[in-house]
Amino acid sequence: MRGTFLEIRPRALTDNARRARALANGARVFAMVKANGYGHGLGLAARAFANAVDGLGVAVIEEAQALRHLGLAHPVLVAEGFFDADELALASRLHAEVVVHSPWQVDLLAARPAPLGVWLKVNTGMNRLGMAPDLARAQAARLRAIPGVRLLGVMSHFACADAEDDTFTDHQLAIADTLAKELNVPLSAANSAALIRYPDARARRVRPGIMLYGSSPFPWRSAADLQLAVTQRFSARLIAINPIQAGDTVGYGATWRADAPGRIGVVAVGYGDGYPRHAPSGTPVAVNGRRTRLVGRVSMDMITVDLTGLDARVGDEVELWGDTVAVDEVAAACGTISYELFCQITGRPVRVIAE
Repeated sequence: MRGTFLEIRPRALTDNARRARALANGARVFAMVKANGYGHGLGLAARAFANAVDGLGVAVIEEAQALRHLGLAHPVLVAEGFFDADELALASRLHAEVVVHSPWQVDLLAARPAPLGVWLKVNTGMNRLGMAPDLARAQAARLRAIPGVRLLGVMSHFACADAEDDTFTDHQLAIADTLAKELNVPLSAANSAALIRYPDARARRVRPGIMLYGSSPFPWRSAADLQLAVTQRFSARLIAINPIQAGDTVGYGATWRADAPGRIGVVAVGYGDGYPRHAPSGTPVAVNGRRTRLVGRVSMDMITVDLTGLDARVGDEVELWGDTVAVDEVAAACGTISYELFCQITGRPVRVIAE
């Protein structure tokens, strides 16, 4: 067996959901499980969260449909809403809540009324989805006049809740909160970062995502510091060990050159497995629990690591991220975020830890 594995830990997912609930201070918790449960498996993640949250959040109606096919009866929020009349009708049949972020969606609802709970999305400064406050007020009146449609609340999304400067988040929250109070409906705005950092943003419903998967939303605070459990561990095996001399190069492009004699380990993992091709030399890995570094370019099925000074043999385990090397460390080294690393793992072996 090649020995390349992604371990998924359902108990850790549950523990992180309970952590989110404790922080929510009575607000309803909707766990985001979009993008295949952030790469952990849609069904696995949803079932792990099921007894610890009030509902589940997805991006698109197909994900909501998949949850219903899995037998999950939890309330489901579809963050991008519906894209056409067929999806509108399907959302109603699935008893899914949908986000209405544009007037054309209100037009479609008015033309095709259906029993449906909707969240009105207001643009408070992110300038992605959502309507300006004055337009949102006008559309709220229209929604309330459509038979069968229930305006469940106002929603917005923070652009900078993970930044050290509070100013922009405070500005966004004030706009969203004012509109929700004016319309006399609940507010939902808090993502993971806001749930942890902005108590006033918790309101009536929170939508944690990345914290549930054991990753910190903040570049300056670790997941361990936030009391988040590691939910996945990506590992592989050494398949060869080669001596090198000072001046020898390693990998495509000869981008890394040894400055002293040493040993290079070849590891059975690469971008074909989802390890990031753009990971630079120096990206941390751990061999038998001891930290070392990636050297040379990532290949489709292999990487090379520095074994100089380590007691290592062919067949030994190499952790790409997990317990010794935090996924956030790897993401930072690669100039990306843990979300991308989680989501790009391919269909090669995955094992679920029975706990």
